[in-house]
Amino acid sequence: MFDTNVIVINESLALPESELQFRFSTGGGPGGQHVNKTATRVTLLFDVATSPNLDEETRNRLLDRLAPRLDQRGVLHIDVHESRSQWQNRTTAIARFQKVVAEALEEQAKRRPTRPTRQSRQERLEDKRRRSQVKRDRQKRWDG
Repeated sequence: MFDTNVIVINESLALPESELQFRFSTGGGPGGQHVNKTATRVTLLFDVATSPNLDEETRNRLLDRLAPRLDQRGVLHIDVHESRSQWQNRTTAIARFQKVVAEALEEQAKRRPTRPTRQSRQERLEDKRRRSQVKRDRQKRWDG
């Protein structure tokens, strides 16, 4: 069975929508009677740890970069309760999912170490001398 609904993350990764699970619940907080009786809050769940559509490198990168957002089993949770419409919240959750996963998969630029310029080294030393002089001037002088 092939899922025709595919969620495109980036040019190298697309996931079938069937891998996403949705939970619906009533929203908390203020909002009148509507919010208390309709299940418009959406929680999107994606199992990063066991997804069959992720290769090992991608899975490890996602597990590493999304660690704060994953539970102990390696499931990504995205909560949305902005709208009174369940459908709109579901659409927003999918868009957030795409953004979060795409950002986690972006290649981070390597840091190139740099050296301080001669001018900045001289300024730092001059500041140290100035500060040292200020502290020296504060000391009590004893003419024993």
